[in-house]
Amino acid sequence: MDGENGQRQTRTGRPPATSRAALERVGFELFARQGFDRTTVDDIATAAGIGRRTFFRYFASKNDLVWGDFEAELVKLDGLLAAADAAVPMMDALRGAVVEFNRFDPAAVPWHRQRMALILRVPTLQADSTVRYASWRTLVTEFAARRTGALSSDLLPRLIGHTVLAACVAAYEHWLADEQVVLGDLLDQSLRQLAAGFDGPAIP
Repeated sequence: MDGENGQRQTRTGRPPATSRAALERVGFELFARQGFDRTTVDDIATAAGIGRRTFFRYFASKNDLVWGDFEAELVKLDGLLAAADAAVPMMDALRGAVVEFNRFDPAAVPWHRQRMALILRVPTLQADSTVRYASWRTLVTEFAARRTGALSSDLLPRLIGHTVLAACVAAYEHWLADEQVVLGDLLDQSLRQLAAGFDGPAIP
């Protein structure tokens, strides 16, 4: 594999990991064993059987590895919101899009659980998370603005963007705390409760 000096290096062990998904798996395995803060890019590259330069072809940083292909995920969410039936009430349309956006193949759920545990619980990831959340929230805010006929800078769309994000984070935190519950059910429940308000009974 290519080292920093451009020479070929021979490593034993696992086959070289040369895809985003494979590098994520290697990184997550190391984070689970060593902790996020104690794991370096060099650790991940060595375990993957690649050089640092190869790692940086896939991810700009260790933080980016945790988030995966976040830009592609934003495109997916934007597409789901754009495809929402205009005849469906706004909060129902938002709930449907968010639940679908967070639907995963069962085999991917353990990895997604580890990803979200890092994002929500590791202090050194919080600043980066704030920026990513803002991009996600902007899509919801713009959708709400289109549906309400308001500007995205107006209070109501802003409020919807912030509260929908908060409801999703609350659902994720509950999901991480209880492995018996289903993520999609929690997101559905949280967003139905948000739409109904908090003065009445809890939504089952």
